[in-house]
Amino acid sequence: MGTRGKLEVDIDLKSKPDKFWETIRNSTDIFPKAFPTDYKSIDILEGDGKAAGSIRHITYAEGSPIVKSSKEKILAADDTKKTVSYAVIEGDLLKYYDKFIGHITVTPSGEGSEVKWTAEYHKASPDVPDPTVVKDFAVKNFLEVDAYVLANA
Repeated sequence: MGTRGKLEVDIDLKSKPDKFWETIRNSTDIFPKAFPTDYKSIDILEGDGKAAGSIRHITYAEGSPIVKSSKEKILAADDTKKTVSYAVIEGDLLKYYDKFIGHITVTPSGEGSEVKWTAEYHKASPDVPDPTVVKDFAVKNFLEVDAYVLANA
């Protein structure tokens, strides 16, 4: 039986919460164009790519260290509260984790905003490391999105 765990990170951003959230929610279109070293493509397989129940297939580029392909199902999304939760349902990450659920929340903070990313996971085996490499990729990505929003304001 594997080990359960949780990772959390809070990142202060310079961009306004509405603009940052809008960019995150439109990641299907924006990310492959704006961040080609991280994302090759994001395809909507079911739903609209934003609502609960939607499934997206993400093909990562060389900027993603261990994951090259991932299918994610949106579990819940609230544009008013600026929260989204998703589960990885297929792909490279599931070689290491039986369960991987991410949560993103964007809130106002001072002149900018704060993004909180939480991952709940269940290791496929006890010797699998915590997914800190996934956390580091998420942090890098959020900072890139912040810079993108500021540059395109």
